Amino acid sequence: MTLYFLVKYLHVLGAIVILGTGTGIAFFMLMAHRSRDASFIARTASTVVIADMLFTLTAVLLQPVTGGVLMMLSSTAFNERWLSTSLGLYAVAGLFWVPVIFMQIEMRDLAAIAAAQNAALPPRYFALFRRWVLFGIPGFGSVMAILWLMIAKPF
Repeated sequence: MTLYFLVKYLHVLGAIVILGTGTGIAFFMLMAHRSRDASFIARTASTVVIADMLFTLTAVLLQPVTGGVLMMLSSTAFNERWLSTSLGLYAVAGLFWVPVIFMQIEMRDLAAIAAAQNAALPPRYFALFRRWVLFGIPGFGSVMAILWLMIAKPF
């Protein structure tokens, strides 16, 4: 196995981790939210925050490293349109993902307080959840588009 293919494998693995963790997080948060059970939401959101920090953040930090090494090994230039578009979309994904982390933390905390007080979820929780969904669409959509650009290199 050449260095190029090893780095490419790690780069693709990172993309899989980002997409897989994002999909899993979205599914589990949605299912917990639909239950309206504050205790269940708090436990789920707590796990989601850990997963985002452990898996997503690690992959997000390693993607530019492996991508840069791939560029160097393959003599790919920044001015290739598929790559510059991908990098722009990566920035968009980050701009939407970073606030989502803080939303998840706050939703977790609000649900934990409601569960501890045996109270209903506050309106702030529902507002955050709606915003979380709205931020997830362009954030996750950008990552899906990047994957397509990485594979197809259409221009």
